[in-house]
Amino acid sequence: AITVIDQSAEAEQTARLEAWRRDRDDAAVTEALEDLRDACESDRNVMPASIKAAKAGATTGEWGDVVRAAFGQYRAPTGVSTSPSNRTEGLDDVREAVDAVSTRLGERMKFLIAKPGLDGHSNGAEQIAVRARDVGMNITYEGIRFTPSEIVAAAKDSGPHVIGLSILSGSHLQLIRETLVELRCAGLGAVPVVVGGIIPDGDATRLRAMGVAQVYTPRDFELNRIMLDIVQLADRQQVAAE
Repeated sequence: AITVIDQSAEAEQTARLEAWRRDRDDAAVTEALEDLRDACESDRNVMPASIKAAKAGATTGEWGDVVRAAFGQYRAPTGVSTSPSNRTEGLDDVREAVDAVSTRLGERMKFLIAKPGLDGHSNGAEQIAVRARDVGMNITYEGIRFTPSEIVAAAKDSGPHVIGLSILSGSHLQLIRETLVELRCAGLGAVPVVVGGIIPDGDATRLRAMGVAQVYTPRDFELNRIMLDIVQLADRQQVAAE
């Protein structure tokens, strides 16, 4: 069986957080977070201030916001370089297709690969990114754990012809829905979106109904076939825009 996220889980957790905040001493929380901010911006040990914030009732998210504001957020290297591999056996047909669609687009075909949510399993996304790079696409892949808003911001910056989202956490319906809505709000609703992950057949049907162009699961293991699908989506987008 495939485990998926309970549709009510987020709302229930949000309600618990709101109840927690209603019952705590807001003044004490504000003071503790200010002390934490001061510790982060000085040479003080942040642990005592962190414990003080926890005891006052600050949430993990509030603690994280203060720490990220001071130190930024670490992004581990993805292991996916922008330089194509020298091993291109069996890729000639796909590379020719990428070159052809790039000519019609007037620029090198661009493919954004992203992993929304807290899913940390990056192997599938990285295999897709590497193969897309090796067949000649201009790829954007920045790693794991991005919010829908961050993915949309990356799409606005890179201008992809196709967007690929990889999710293996079971939260595909919620995260894809939110990402699609934000893409439309940003004027990027015409960009084809493909999704890959551990996705039940019924959910795949729901995703297509939302507007997802293609859904891939572990049954779809032929990378070159996936690349050709993506090329065709970019080509259709170009024809529709003319």
